[in-house]
Amino acid sequence: MATCEMCGMVGVRDAFYSKTKRFCSVSCSRSYSSNSKKASILARLQGKPPTKKAKVLQKQPLMTKLAAYAQHQANQQSGVKKSVCCVFAAVTVEVFDWGRYLGDGDVMGAPVNCFKHVAMGKSWSDISEGVRVEVPNTDSSLPMKVYWIAGIVKLAGFKALLRYEGFDSDSTRDFWLNLCVPDIHPVGWCAAGGKPLVPPQTILHRFNNWKTFLIKRLTGSKTLPPDFSSKVRSRFGCSHYSLNVVQDSMQVPFKKQMRVEVVDKTHLCRTRVALVEQVIGGRLRLVYEECEDGTDDFWCHMYSPLIHSIGWSRSIGHRFKRSDVSKKLGGLMDAPGQLFAKVKEVDQSGHWFEDGMKLEAIDPLNLSAICVATVRKVLADGYLMIGIDGSEAADGSDWFCYHSTSPSIFPSGFCEINSIELTPPRGYTNLPFRWFEYLKETKSVAAPVNLFNKDVPNHGFRPGMKLEAVDLMEPRLVCVATVTRIVHRLLRIHFDGWEDEYDQWVDCESPDLYPVGWCQLTGYQLQPPAVNAGSRDLQSAASKQRKKSQQYKGQKKKRKLPIAKRPVSLSGVVVTGVPRSLSGDENETPPDYPSPPTPASAAQPPSADPESSPNTEGGAASQIKEENLEGTELSSERTETETNGSSGEFFSSQDQ
Repeated sequence: MATCEMCGMVGVRDAFYSKTKRFCSVSCSRSYSSNSKKASILARLQGKPPTKKAKVLQKQPLMTKLAAYAQHQANQQSGVKKSVCCVFAAVTVEVFDWGRYLGDGDVMGAPVNCFKHVAMGKSWSDISEGVRVEVPNTDSSLPMKVYWIAGIVKLAGFKALLRYEGFDSDSTRDFWLNLCVPDIHPVGWCAAGGKPLVPPQTILHRFNNWKTFLIKRLTGSKTLPPDFSSKVRSRFGCSHYSLNVVQDSMQVPFKKQMRVEVVDKTHLCRTRVALVEQVIGGRLRLVYEECEDGTDDFWCHMYSPLIHSIGWSRSIGHRFKRSDVSKKLGGLMDAPGQLFAKVKEVDQSGHWFEDGMKLEAIDPLNLSAICVATVRKVLADGYLMIGIDGSEAADGSDWFCYHSTSPSIFPSGFCEINSIELTPPRGYTNLPFRWFEYLKETKSVAAPVNLFNKDVPNHGFRPGMKLEAVDLMEPRLVCVATVTRIVHRLLRIHFDGWEDEYDQWVDCESPDLYPVGWCQLTGYQLQPPAVNAGSRDLQSAASKQRKKSQQYKGQKKKRKLPIAKRPVSLSGVVVTGVPRSLSGDENETPPDYPSPPTPASAAQPPSADPESSPNTEGGAASQIKEENLEGTELSSERTETETNGSSGEFFSSQDQ
């Protein structure tokens, strides 16, 4: 007999999971390995140093620091609003210095207009290199605060590398500033407000008549739009960046104590009711309704595909854990349905996904891997329950819900065509993996290519760009990250200072990506790189050579929570062809999750030798074409097109 180290269940040792027989199921094994606290304790008991991930998680949480500051303010009872700088000073928040990390501008930052879900993301087109602004003059011997004009040399997200007028080509005094902080003003602000405009002490001797110099230099130049500061105030909620910014950094429609349905992080196949506890920059801290002490929480963006309105699970036939807590207690209210991002409408009346169809999908428990997967159940509204082949729990508790338009699922052959390593099913020995042979062995068919999302927006990302990204395995953490690869709308996100195994495949429109400087503006703590690496020591991501292997590497450790991606659309949803089910409540009548059916007549292989394809070494692309997947051609030839290509070329090789 053996006892599960995660849930405590006692059973026959031979029936337990993995070679070590420490867990009763795959779910318990994953939950245990992703529990950073237990892993850290276990490491100490064994005399081993804690992992790098554990070191990051041991930092004092942002919420604790904010609570300390709030208490400090209450004790002061001064009634005077303090700036974000005071917030950080009061609670000693460790602030990452993006300016030093970006260096003298040789490191790129993703432009703000790449992030449509971010405040100012749609109104950043007027900000460019060469724009002049009025900023505090830190090179002055005067006792009062004075200003001077500076020009934007380089942009990196909300940050700008500035150079005081008069330094010309001298970059020794260049400095980085966040353009959305209160001390940045358009040219003319000092004159209108009677503020002193004083040249830097270093170059004071260069000109006798600075007024004539400025008139000549600024004629024909651009400055910030007149309404720039008002836009910043409206987007970030406060003109002086007081504590209100930290508590509600955007005018977000979600309010505290609203009820939503969110994925159950302990059983991915179902949802639970949670309450909005905090809102920071559009990110929601949700606490599961049955949790009394508020510790069982979950972070996600308000546009995340993991949150839904109350009743969503029942309407589409998704599993749902009913709560015994009454919403009448504490004046709780359900979040209105119009607050949630809508998925693209689909027509399920014709040829549609079917149970048992094969495809490729980003593993929700290992976002660095794209795996062989199966449609396990077709739900209403275009939603699908997906299982990762070879590593599914017997009860389907790790099936994950992806919408049919999700950019996280792909047709068979997508990875081979785009030179991405495809993770074969656990225990699959017929390597190298070939889709044609696998479909024949499993007597299954591939999902038709025309059912997948082929839209590729002009997102603007480039390899090597820096940004701030959520670690979706620990979704409360926002970390310094780099885009290392782009395939159509798919971005490979690398967390600076961490091993490549922690990389994540993320959609270009994911609400979990933010521009450089976002954390500073919202008061959210930014996790610095795991190692103290300077920007000049960073190897170019575009030139990295990655080792390729078809061996299954297993689920990554320190992973807690799967996050799916989907395109955000405000269009309505049309449901046709799939009857709605009201059996989503697990405490009443759990829905039937059958095993994938065996097709009456499996697709017959072509008579030609599968390895004789002229397109690729494995021949998967040509073999899939022979399967007649709706006549859509999967070309495996490498192209020279840009990443932001047309949707018609989505499934051809396209990489940056």
